[in-house]
Amino acid sequence: MVHSAISTDGLRKVYRSRMGRSDIVALDGLDLRVEPGEVFGLLGPNGAGKTTTVKILLGLTRASAGEARILGVPAERPESRRPVGYLPEGHRFPGYLTARSTLSIFGRMSGMEPPRLRTRTAELLDRVGLADWADVRVKKFSKGMTQRLGLAASLIHEPSVLMLDEPTDGVDPVGRREIRDLLAEEARAGRAILLNSHLLSEIELTCTRVAILRRGRVVAQGRIDDLTRRQSVYRLAAAPSGEHLVAEIRSTGAAVEAEGESLLLSVRDAEHLNAILDLVRRRGALVRELAPVRSSLEDVFVGLVRTGDTADGEMP
Repeated sequence: MVHSAISTDGLRKVYRSRMGRSDIVALDGLDLRVEPGEVFGLLGPNGAGKTTTVKILLGLTRASAGEARILGVPAERPESRRPVGYLPEGHRFPGYLTARSTLSIFGRMSGMEPPRLRTRTAELLDRVGLADWADVRVKKFSKGMTQRLGLAASLIHEPSVLMLDEPTDGVDPVGRREIRDLLAEEARAGRAILLNSHLLSEIELTCTRVAILRRGRVVAQGRIDDLTRRQSVYRLAAAPSGEHLVAEIRSTGAAVEAEGESLLLSVRDAEHLNAILDLVRRRGALVRELAPVRSSLEDVFVGLVRTGDTADGEMP
């Protein structure tokens, strides 16, 4: 049987309150799948259930109901964590250690043989840009360098599954690009990567699929391209174009909005769009561009969260 790298089915977590207060439902029927070879983003506002999900997957807390598995093994079993590399947010290493000794400790704790550990350590320090700092004490590292070392530590034992919490936090733009490239390489090698970050621009550049959580539930899930595509809205650039052409397009029932030298068209369906293109050509205009309009992932995220909050009566 082929298993997803990470899977949750109907995952529910309720924190029992004391002193007569109401129970807190952190997760409410969470269903997720992360496949080998993909970078999957887990998004949501504070309190949405992201941290609880990761804790359950790592066996740090138990679900109240439902099931979580790593490569088909129930997450509550210790053996499920052997193929997992984890980078927590705000991690710290003892300042007296060097980068090399830090990775050596992590590798030995993971049961790596000394010859392979030495080779792997040198390889990873080079990949994260710390080769020249291998024997420098960690207390002299910047936040970005500490972040790079943490990523190397999560990879030292060549895990099949990576769980990363804010991996580019404190890293400069060049470093963020290098980390994105590294994660893409790891995904191509078949690793499944679960990425938790508030930097939506980074998620948009790094992940293939995402799930957006709100109050413990998935309110949107899918490929970023699909989530950010605005339904039936297109950018049309045609020349010559003027008020008469715009008026004729509007007469077909399309909403038209000028955006620079282009027009934003809101149409009913593909047939409606093709009828507009036929009209434009009949009027002697040359179509220079036709493209679907996309929102940013941030627009989608904020829209979903605000819509849900308004529905719950929490926002005006």
